[in-house]
Amino acid sequence: MAVELKERSGSLSSSVTGTPTFESHENHDEDDAAGEKLRSPDELEMGHDDGDDEEANSLLSQERQATEPPSPPSSSVTPLLWMVINTLATVGIVFTNKAIFSEPSLKLAQLTFASFHFFITWLTLFIISQPRFAFFVPRRASLRDILPLSVAMSLNVILPNLSLAFSTVTFYQVARILLTPTVAAMNYVLYKATLPRNAILALMPACLGVGMVSYFDSLPAADATVKTTSGLGVVFAFSGIFASSLYTVWIASYHRKLKMTSMQLLFNQAPVSAFMLLYVIPFVDIFPIWQEVPVSRWVMIMMSGFFASLINISQFYIIAQTGPVSSTVVGHVKTCTIVTLGWIVSGRAIGDKSILGVLVALGGIIAYSVVMLQEKAKQAARGS
Repeated sequence: MAVELKERSGSLSSSVTGTPTFESHENHDEDDAAGEKLRSPDELEMGHDDGDDEEANSLLSQERQATEPPSPPSSSVTPLLWMVINTLATVGIVFTNKAIFSEPSLKLAQLTFASFHFFITWLTLFIISQPRFAFFVPRRASLRDILPLSVAMSLNVILPNLSLAFSTVTFYQVARILLTPTVAAMNYVLYKATLPRNAILALMPACLGVGMVSYFDSLPAADATVKTTSGLGVVFAFSGIFASSLYTVWIASYHRKLKMTSMQLLFNQAPVSAFMLLYVIPFVDIFPIWQEVPVSRWVMIMMSGFFASLINISQFYIIAQTGPVSSTVVGHVKTCTIVTLGWIVSGRAIGDKSILGVLVALGGIIAYSVVMLQEKAKQAARGS
């Protein structure tokens, strides 16, 4: 699929871009607890296929140190190859899902699609948890503990998917950049966690750029071949950003509370989310006449599930075998690739005013990443 985000959504199917960092100790100093909750959209990608995610590297690193999950099985496949696989799968899932949602008969069956992806995610995790692969050791959580997070997880996937269905790929991906400032704002409100001044200054143009793209991309185009974003697409995009950010912040407490790694927690969440949606689907989804759905769309649906599986597996290797710089670079490569390809297929001219907003937003989020990596290096130097 496409974008990383967090991969989020990841990659469950959403995409995207993006996606989070977790750790599982229950007791921390106040300052440590606040700092550990800050993460990037790329972190969201683990298990959030679709997308998105967007949404992390520091928290993921802390999770490994805190819970000491098993190392991935030895393999001749290099970390670079896993990065390429993750990037291609993320880009693939975004554009595949967009093609699926372009089918009018499938656009309004979002809950069914999300339930399918949750099942594929659980199946993938079940397979790789077996002794033959031993990616992680499954652990069980009670339904009462996992149900609230499963509801949040469903919204974290469904709303971004709806955004993708009613938006251009470029707007969808650029909007996911807002995950970072939204998560930072929530961490400040809830935990009084602050960012370096230069990081805040870098996020300002990122937010401005998203606003510019939101405006220009939603304007009616004189050329009917040019794809634009509908008002619903904008509403779903910002609703999805809020839901994804809340899920990102909230999930950190679950890692500490249940003392689980990302895969262990996702292994419990996915089947509950899939089963829960079955009760709502008959009242919300508008089903197509299945016999009239083109074979090509069925193939794409299977491809989407396959990409989601690849994202989950490759993300595990990337987290285990690379550092925060590599993970950050991979995230930005995915975002830039998706935005560029989305622009090409949208039919817009190079001189379109939206391009300025795209460049401003990407420049801001990349500058933010550089500032945060430098800050992390300074902290590491002081601690040594």
